[in-house]
Amino acid sequence: MLIAIDGPAGAGKSTVARELASALGFAYLDSGAMYRAVALLALQSAGGRLPERPGALGELARAASIDPGGRPAGAPAPVLLDGRDVSQAIRTPEVSEAASVVAADPDVRAALVAKQRELMLDGDWVAEGRDIGTVVAPDAELKVFLTADPNERARRRAAELGADAGMVLAEQTMRDERDSTREHSPLRPAPGALTLDTTGLSVQAVVERISGLVGAV
Repeated sequence: MLIAIDGPAGAGKSTVARELASALGFAYLDSGAMYRAVALLALQSAGGRLPERPGALGELARAASIDPGGRPAGAPAPVLLDGRDVSQAIRTPEVSEAASVVAADPDVRAALVAKQRELMLDGDWVAEGRDIGTVVAPDAELKVFLTADPNERARRRAAELGADAGMVLAEQTMRDERDSTREHSPLRPAPGALTLDTTGLSVQAVVERISGLVGAV
């Protein structure tokens, strides 16, 4: 079985997906970690800036060996990029900003969608990102689109990063615009997806709500 969880930054996708996978005994795929890994690789290959040569990002994405972890079910595992543990390196503000740009590149998306589909060929999965239900796995048995009030999303991200909430909100607004208006795989609920507003809800409450839907599929 495949459960697809999509939504904007700060909606709770990663935390909910990890907890849900653990509760169900499913493997967990953080697709965003794969885009972050490509962004990190791109920054490192071009001296701290994204390469400007057309096609360069796609080449990096196709050649990279990326293991986003998440297996066995419920077990913490590092994100590996070409065999290196980059779990912490991909979470810096610089990589986060670059990842949003990298994710808009159609060649990168094509390369990583292929890798994600290959990962999920076998077994039961909870996969989260911004295009799992619309592009990566449109035939997923259960599709959920998580959202939340923008201010609460920014507050959550600020607490996670130890950053100023106002600055996070401004960056979040720009990222939401970029993600929702990009030409390839824009952020939007998949057809047939349940839209769940997590504003004011605990992680456990959201996990229980989605778990309750699994038996009905």
